[in-house]
Amino acid sequence: MKPTLAVLAVLLSCAVAIAQNPSPSLPASPQWATAENATPLSSNQIRDLIQRAAENDMENEKKLLNYTYVEYTEEHRLDGKGQVKSTETKTREVMILYGGQVERLVAKNGKPLSPKQAEEEDARIQKIIDKRKNETPEQTAKRLKQEEKEREDTRRFIREVADAYNFRQAGVEDIAGRETYVIDAEPRPGFEPHSKEAKFLPKFRFRVWIDRAETQWVKVDAEAIDTVSIGLFLARIHKGSRIIIEQTHVNDEVWLPQHIAVKVDLRLALLKDFNISQDVTYRDYKKFRSDTKIMPVEDARQ
Repeated sequence: MKPTLAVLAVLLSCAVAIAQNPSPSLPASPQWATAENATPLSSNQIRDLIQRAAENDMENEKKLLNYTYVEYTEEHRLDGKGQVKSTETKTREVMILYGGQVERLVAKNGKPLSPKQAEEEDARIQKIIDKRKNETPEQTAKRLKQEEKEREDTRRFIREVADAYNFRQAGVEDIAGRETYVIDAEPRPGFEPHSKEAKFLPKFRFRVWIDRAETQWVKVDAEAIDTVSIGLFLARIHKGSRIIIEQTHVNDEVWLPQHIAVKVDLRLALLKDFNISQDVTYRDYKKFRSDTKIMPVEDARQ
């Protein structure tokens, strides 16, 4: 799960990651019209709002490592005419092991794993536990350095998002009892990207709902408005591809993912076109206790 602030980068990565796992379609594309009777914000106020919401979301990403939760994914395979020919669902428990997240598959198509599948999954996780448990100080330092580099890359991306778009307030909307600013973002003509990730920004527009009280992303709806090429031969994402991300307030302390829906029309490796969508929901967030004892997977299952 990538941070919401990098929603456009998420769309690109999801396109490749789910190329073989299509699923249900998204709702109709939003209308990008300015609402009437909205309390107006100046351009500078909107840019500051976007910047602060993005920085807050980085803090949410850190706090996510304090939580376990359940991830439910629904996938549909389509025939050549775009009709659903098979459906598969997967349920995963996301755990915290030695400071990092680990996903454990617990059910497929609504049924628990078979004994053999459960044994294979336990063996995979045990390998992760053993690797992290035996990490040397040098390996820890290297990992932490890499994590800090990734955070700094994200900060630079945030700054470029603020420069890449012309923002306007489309209204004020109530979502789950919370008042939000509705902001539309259209690519700014003449934008010059400074990072390789930011070069994709002019290919997308988005609408974002920001909680007025806490300056947090509540929902983001991004849409490709032009073809996006990833790598020389890796993939081409076509106009109309979309991603919707919704977040929820957890424990009155953090905003975490609740629902992600992706719809991507792409050509993969110049070989085949895919009309792909995937629907993911997150539930049962529980705060992880730092004093919880980590034991071998087999012992824990018993």
